[in-house]
Amino acid sequence: MKAPQGNKLVILNYLEQAQATTGKFVSGQHLGDELNISRAAVAKHIQSLQQMGLDIFKVSGKGYRLSNELNLLNHQKISTQYRLAAFKESKLEVHPVIDSTNSELMRRIQSGETLASGTVIVAQMQTAGRGRRGRTWQSPFGANLYYSYYWLLDDGLQAAMGLSIVVGLAVYDTLKALYGIEVQLKWPNDILFDNKKLAGVLVELDGQPQGPCKLVIGIGLNIKMPQTYSDQIDQPWTDLSLLNPNTDVIDKNKLVAQLTHCLEVRLEEYRQTGLLNMHQEWNQLHAFQEQLVTLATGKRNWQGICEGIDAQGGIKIRQDGEVKSYFGGEISLRKVN
Repeated sequence: MKAPQGNKLVILNYLEQAQATTGKFVSGQHLGDELNISRAAVAKHIQSLQQMGLDIFKVSGKGYRLSNELNLLNHQKISTQYRLAAFKESKLEVHPVIDSTNSELMRRIQSGETLASGTVIVAQMQTAGRGRRGRTWQSPFGANLYYSYYWLLDDGLQAAMGLSIVVGLAVYDTLKALYGIEVQLKWPNDILFDNKKLAGVLVELDGQPQGPCKLVIGIGLNIKMPQTYSDQIDQPWTDLSLLNPNTDVIDKNKLVAQLTHCLEVRLEEYRQTGLLNMHQEWNQLHAFQEQLVTLATGKRNWQGICEGIDAQGGIKIRQDGEVKSYFGGEISLRKVN
């Protein structure tokens, strides 16, 4: 007999296949027969899937049906798309449910496991998704993209300072290539559209100041956020489905492949020349360029005119005619209304 978690995924696959092909309901009796479990057990699994954020209809006498096609992550489809884009094989893992894709890679690094640089982990759902400064990242099942990339940098921790700038540009490249969307970038790690958050970046590091640096690059991208989760988000947000109203389903598999390719292109540029050219590109996309902002670092706050970033990735703030750069840590940036 399949494990309970496996049963839920098998049920979901049946519903997904029915939605994608016929659009018809799948009876509880049929699901029970396929899994060799009772209809009551099927109903409990359906309820559990609904609690994970999935919109599943139930009609007496007909059974169950998804409200829309999920387009779940598929290892083979991602690998095929990646080969078309990058002309090489992917190092990819697809997890149905995980606490956090970043946490999984960090655990492996800290346990001493040897990872291939370029390893990607994606998940259908995160139970403990994380953003910067300990914030929760809402991660309902099959709704958005939860993505982490492992990268080995030989030049030490200091060389990794501007990495969130690189990742933001890679996300920009991806969204422009696939959907023609021109996003804006907010220092240090947000991707915005019309001042609403579309994606976020979380870069975590393990290494020595002078030795090889192991980096985990986390990207959370809103694709089709259920409205039931919107009350738990404390800032204006948007998703790809809202920005592409004429597209029935966003192809997450193609998105993962393209994002990985664009990220690798940008990382190689960073390895070769740092932010020499990329910081100027980033400033062309900066959401708050030449605007009055508040910069908060711990208990201290500054107001000034934001002048983008310097060649090391620090944010430049002009105060009383003097421009200073600020770096990393617990710095956040908010536009003054």
